[in-house]
Amino acid sequence: MSRNPYFLPGMSPWPILVSLSSLSAVLSLLLWFESGEGGAVLASALGLSLALGQWWRDVMREGALGYHSLEMVSAFVDGFVLFLASEVMFFFSLFWAFFHCSLAPDISIGCVWPPLGIEALDPMKIPLLGTILLLSSGVSVTMALKWLSMGYKKEAFWGVGITVALGGFFSGFQLTEYYMASFTIADSVYGSLFYIITGFHGFHVVVGLVFLLVIFTRIFRGSISSRKHFSFMVCSWYWHFVDVVWILVYFVVYIWGG
Repeated sequence: MSRNPYFLPGMSPWPILVSLSSLSAVLSLLLWFESGEGGAVLASALGLSLALGQWWRDVMREGALGYHSLEMVSAFVDGFVLFLASEVMFFFSLFWAFFHCSLAPDISIGCVWPPLGIEALDPMKIPLLGTILLLSSGVSVTMALKWLSMGYKKEAFWGVGITVALGGFFSGFQLTEYYMASFTIADSVYGSLFYIITGFHGFHVVVGLVFLLVIFTRIFRGSISSRKHFSFMVCSWYWHFVDVVWILVYFVVYIWGG
């Protein structure tokens, strides 16, 4: 009988809880759009975050106990690559919608882009500053991963910390930009696309920040080493993906589309 290279975990409540929490989040979001009640959205997001966090904790414990073989790590890499591919297609659909509406503006918006009455944001102000911050965070996370692979844990720790700080400043500036914008998500197709594209990117930034904070904590606790840092590697991939998407958002939405 051949040995199975894959660890078979026991019964876990997290998959069904994550599924139910995701369904609840979508339904509560629709309720929020309809009635303006946002409490259910916050409760669903909290439940989803807790379920994902506990599932993530169990996976990290399995890895720390040596249950993740080389075959499993390879499967994790393949799965994460497929996840990034699905994210590429998701943002591709959003950019497709933006180009569809901007290259052939409808008569209902005056046959011009941006539509009449929309004052586009200046790309040389807050958006440019956000771009500099996010690109700088990409450099810092790359250096942190390199330092960790060389065994310099202290430098890697501070590198991840700098990345988290830069990403946090980016999110803060984006919220400031939303507050200062003269249009809302309900102001024509431009407003809808602008907030959907930048909002979903901002959500991915927040997810990446949570990912980085977990790595930051694990480096501090010594549970990541120069030989075993798969989670940090895929975290850096995800962060670079966020960087690339923002570059496209900046040039397409802010410069070309504005």
